Order: sequence, then structure tokens, then C-alpha cells
Amino acid sequence: MDQFLFFLVAFLAVASAVYFVFARNPLYAVLSLIVTMFSIAGMYILLNAQFLAIIQIIVYAGAIMVLFLYILMMLNLNKQDESKKGNTLKFAGVFAAGLLLIGVLGVFRGVQQKQIVVENVDNGVGLTKNLGRLLFNEYVLPFELASILILAGIVGAVLIGKKDL
Repeated sequence: MDQFLFFLVAFLAVASAVYFVFARNPLYAVLSLIVTMFSIAGMYILLNAQFLAIIQIIVYAGAIMVLFLYILMMLNLNKQDESKKGNTLKFAGVFAAGLLLIGVLGVFRGVQQKQIVVENVDNGVGLTKNLGRLLFNEYVLPFELASILILAGIVGAVLIGKKDL
């Protein structure tokens, strides 16, 4: 069942990424990129990395994609701009995808099917509770130093942005 879910989510991710490349409307392209980001988050969940899945959804599918949509709305791209693009980049993309397919087929040809028996599996790997425990016990000093560095960057950005202070 897990393998079926993985292939379903992987197919969705690849299909939406291909649609992103070949979409004529930039708004639909960004929306398909959001579907790709959610699909990647689904893969993280299947790999038992729930924290990475949540970060993927919050940061990429949330913040970055909202920024992309905001920029698209500000630029007001028209369909006349799309017709000026040539087919050279599309042919180069198809050629690169073909080379990638040949490489993947070569890798699968060299792989032997083996069953790996895993006896001692830690199901707690990737959980937020374990990450928080590790972050606030062993790595508390680097974590706090990183927060001070981010605060300094925010203060610097505000000072550069507002010249009247």
C-alpha cells in the first residue's frame, strides 16, 4: 500500500512539474507548482519526516508561492508576451528529459532486486518531538546564536529600508 501511495504521489508531482514547464498561462504554471510542492510534502510524510512535510507546506507552498502569485499579479503578464517565445527552449527541455530518462533506465538496468529485512526500525525518527528535544538540549547554543543572527538581519533590513530613522 505504501508503494502504491508513493507512486501515486510521485506521478502527481512529476505531472504537475511537467505542466509547470509547458503551461502557457503563468498563473496556471504557479498553481501547478503549488501542487508539486504539496506532492513533495506527501512524499516526506511517506518517509516519516513529518516536520519536513510541514515546513515544505508552510514555507514553499505557502509563503514562496504566495510571493510568486503576488509578483504575477503585479506584472500583469499578457498572452502576447508568451507568443514571442521560441521553440528552442522547449526542444532543449525535451532533449534534456530524454537524456535523464536514458540515465534512469541505465540505473534501473544495473540494480538487482533484493529484499532487505529490517528488524530494528525506530519509528520515532523524523517526529517533531524528537527534533525539538535534540534542538533544545544538545544544540541550544547554536540555535540561539542563529536566532540572534536572524534578528540582526531583520534590524539591518529595516535600517536600510527606512532612511528616515
